[in-house]
Amino acid sequence: MRFPCEIVIWYLLPAIRSALAKELAGLGLSQKEISEKLGISEAAVSQYMKGKRGGKIDFSTELNEMVREAARHIASSVSIIDVYRKTCNLCLSLRKKALMCDLHRKMDNVPEDCNLCPCLSEDL
Repeated sequence: MRFPCEIVIWYLLPAIRSALAKELAGLGLSQKEISEKLGISEAAVSQYMKGKRGGKIDFSTELNEMVREAARHIASSVSIIDVYRKTCNLCLSLRKKALMCDLHRKMDNVPEDCNLCPCLSEDL
C-alpha cells in the first residue's frame, strides 16, 4: 500500500499543475511565462498542455473554479511563494473532499473505513 503522499506526488500534483498550466495559457501566458510562474520547465508545461502529464484526475466543477481563481491570481503574482501557497491550497482542498481516498482505494487495497487522508489535511 502506498502512502497518501505518494498519490499526491504521482497523480494529484501533476493534475493540479496541468489544470493551472491550461488555465494560464487560456489567460494568454506563453509556455515560457507559465514555466516561470509555476517553477517548472518549459518541456513540462508542454507535456501538461498536451495531456501527456497530469491527465489522470478529473476535477469537479467546484474544483475547476478553484483552479481558475488560482490561475488568475498566479498570472498577476510575482512571488513564487504565492504560487506555492495557491497550489498547496488546491491540494489540501482536494484532500479534504476525499478525492485522495477515492484515488487510494482505486490504486491499492485500502479498507473502506480508512479516513487517513482527510484526517491528515485537517491536522495541517
